Amino acid sequence: MRTTRLFIALVPMLAAGLFLTVSIGRASEKTEGKTPWKITGQLEEACSCDAACPCWFDSKPTRMTCSGGQVLFIEKGTYGKTKLDGLAIANMSQSPAGKTMMGSFGDWNFSYNYIDEKANPEQRKALEAIANVVMVPGASKKTETRYVAITRKTEGKDHEISLGQYGTFRGYL
Repeated sequence: MRTTRLFIALVPMLAAGLFLTVSIGRASEKTEGKTPWKITGQLEEACSCDAACPCWFDSKPTRMTCSGGQVLFIEKGTYGKTKLDGLAIANMSQSPAGKTMMGSFGDWNFSYNYIDEKANPEQRKALEAIANVVMVPGASKKTETRYVAITRKTEGKDHEISLGQYGTFRGYL
């Protein structure tokens, strides 16, 4: 028997609503062939829609497509015996033009998982396994994985996140 618990505490979106910060932790008991894992940290999301993103309510995006990303900054975490403290994973995805995010799930234009380049080979394997479960799995027919520097700068309510050479997004909470 498999037991999985997911804990999420939401902080309301402010200003333009580009970012949503949550604390997330997931605990999974070991089942046959599955590695137990647990992570806690901060999740930041951004998308191209106006605040509050209508895509989560199965409505069409406020612009042509829903382009968005999420970054999970792991404060403490383990995957089996592999420690993941201080690492990060991210995903950037885009739905087809004029279609709802949920209605087009599985046919998105692209989905990229980003793994913190600071991770050693064992940690990379663990982060890939977690990303494939929590970072919109199955959104696109093909999901690519990239290894990049994932950084976050915060000054007061200003947040800036960079995914290596692939881009930077900013928000104000």
